Amino acid sequence: MGGLMANTRYYFPALGGMYDKLMPFALPILRIGIGLILIPHGAQKLFGWFGGAGFTRFIQIFESIGYKPGALWVTLVALTEFVGGILLALGLFTRFAAFAVVIFMIVAVHYTSAKGFFWTQQGLEFSLLIGLVALVFLIRGGGDYSLDRKLGREL
Repeated sequence: MGGLMANTRYYFPALGGMYDKLMPFALPILRIGIGLILIPHGAQKLFGWFGGAGFTRFIQIFESIGYKPGALWVTLVALTEFVGGILLALGLFTRFAAFAVVIFMIVAVHYTSAKGFFWTQQGLEFSLLIGLVALVFLIRGGGDYSLDRKLGREL
């Protein structure tokens, strides 16, 4: 059994070949997945899609929790989620998009930490997870299966 995991002793050795074949796709799956998770959140704020309140209502929400001017903060957050999510999914300007998401999630963790850890109580768990995933792509870049790589950037 050669490949990336040649010195690994698997719990299920029969699956080693499959692991080796799928290894190059692990981080692209995560990058695309995190992008696709972020996009609808931004669309809720910008366009009211996916059951979202839309831009005007989100301005009111943001101002009511102390983020003023609301239009500025909603724009920054919504574009980070929507455009940043698209960029991450494509692997285009990956580090830039990941940096924006990391900064946003630091703020989100701070805000949601007052409600505890679990996302079921509106705690910081979800924001922390997204921030950690974005941090991986800030450090690593878009990887082999990205438009950054296709364009000869971030090698």
